[in-house]
Amino acid sequence: MNPETLLQLHAVSSADLRRQADEFRLVPRAPRKGLRTQLGWTMVELGLRLIPNRPTLMPHSPRTA
Repeated sequence: MNPETLLQLHAVSSADLRRQADEFRLVPRAPRKGLRTQLGWTMVELGLRLIPNRPTLMPHSPRTA
């Protein structure tokens, strides 16, 4: 194939790909923040359920951290 023809075909296809990429970027996406937050709080709740309930010996136990 002639190099000039190949270069023109490449230019046309790259312009088409750029146009498709621009259209794809304009599509609004749903925020993922809600799902991530919900999953995080579910993991915290599960962790709190796994901790055994022990009565403290002192009414105000000292903090260690």
